[in-house]
Amino acid sequence: MSSVAVGIISGLLMGVVFGFALEKSRVFEPGIIVGQMQLRNWIMLKVFLSAVATGAVVLAVLNGFGFVKLQPKAALYAADIVGGLILGAGIALAGACPGTTLAQIGVGYRDAIFTLLGGLSGAVAFSYAQPWLAKSLIGTGPKQIFTELAGIPYWQGALALAVVIVAVLVLIERLRP
Repeated sequence: MSSVAVGIISGLLMGVVFGFALEKSRVFEPGIIVGQMQLRNWIMLKVFLSAVATGAVVLAVLNGFGFVKLQPKAALYAADIVGGLILGAGIALAGACPGTTLAQIGVGYRDAIFTLLGGLSGAVAFSYAQPWLAKSLIGTGPKQIFTELAGIPYWQGALALAVVIVAVLVLIERLRP
C-alpha cells in the first residue's frame, strides 16, 4: 500500500475518532465553547489537552518507528500571538472553533454554516494577504524543537509533555470537576 493511501486511511480513522470524541464530550456545543472562553466550563480544555497528550505519544511512537518525519514550522511568536488572539475572539463570538463547526452543522445548528463560510472566507483572504504579510509583518523565524534545544530525543520530550499534561488534567479535575 502506498504511503499516500496509508496517510489517507489513517487521516480518516483519526477523523472518526476525533468526531466520536467531540460528540461524546459535547465539546462542540456553543454553550460549552463560550463557557470555556469565559472560564466557567473546563470541558473543552480537558478534552483538547487530552488530545494533545495522546497526539504527542502517538507521534513519538510513529516517529520512533520511522513512519513519520518531524517537520517543525518556524517559530513566529508575534504572528502566533496575533493570530491566536484573532482566532480566540472569533471562537468566543461564534461559539465554535474550526474543529467543531462541521460537528455543529452535522447535528443541525443552522448558525454553524455561517461560521464555516466565515472561516473559509478568512482562509481565502489570508492566502491572498500571506505573501505581503510574510515580507512586511510576519517574516521568518528559526525552526525550533524543544527536544533539540534540551538535547534529548523527541520521544522523551513527547512522553514528558504527556506526563505534565496528565498532571495538569488531574489538577484541573480536582479544582474544577
